[in-house]
Amino acid sequence: MSEGTSEGATGRVAIVTGAARGIGARIAMRLAADGFAVAALDVEAAACEHTVSQIEAAGGRALAVSADVADEASVAAAYERVVAGLGAPTVLVNNAGITRDAMAHKMAVDDFDAVLGVHVRGAFLMSRALRPHVAAAGWGRVVNISSTSALGNAGQANYSAAKAGVQGLTKTLALEFGRLGATVNAVAPGFIVTDMTAATAQRLGLSFEEFQTAAAAQIAVGRVGQPDDIAAAVAYFASEGAGFVSGQVLYVAGGPVA
Repeated sequence: MSEGTSEGATGRVAIVTGAARGIGARIAMRLAADGFAVAALDVEAAACEHTVSQIEAAGGRALAVSADVADEASVAAAYERVVAGLGAPTVLVNNAGITRDAMAHKMAVDDFDAVLGVHVRGAFLMSRALRPHVAAAGWGRVVNISSTSALGNAGQANYSAAKAGVQGLTKTLALEFGRLGATVNAVAPGFIVTDMTAATAQRLGLSFEEFQTAAAAQIAVGRVGQPDDIAAAVAYFASEGAGFVSGQVLYVAGGPVA
């Protein structure tokens, strides 16, 4: 495990939702490299086997777990599986997400509800279920994945509302979890190369290469982001060194955001 093992991480258990691919997979692998045992959660556990196998090949401990984060019973069952397989978790990364893009006047109510259900209800249920383990340990970290879309993005009324909601949830849970010795923060990615952004390019009628080139031209550092950029920010918030940072939203977007 070579990517800068975090002091004190060894023996601690982290849960990463939406860990089958993209940002979630890279977060899971980075936390494993930093010494955490990692439960990789997704709707289908089999989808996380690649993430788990990569962690194990590098000498880490990992477990693939199925969970519908928007379903209370599914969340409870997932936590039971994690505790039985790895031990009590004290780190949670709420990364699971979906998109159902459309202009607001064309958006189906079911699509609005589904997106808020996964992002906001899911982060709430997963965080609530973590609390007893954090209380028992007297230590914990929650990192919620928001987005620059929280500031508004045409065609994403549901996603923007969800990601703004995640930020409000983050600040509230920071107040409530702080007395337990835990911090709660959010990372808000800008343009990151993932399947989700590729789907957005397709919706706009652009090739993914054209979409990335256009985005990079608007970013201060002159490039689009990669999943590892987000994983590095999450790793900081999960570390011992971030123990006096809580209730914050870190925009990881290659430059200032409005």
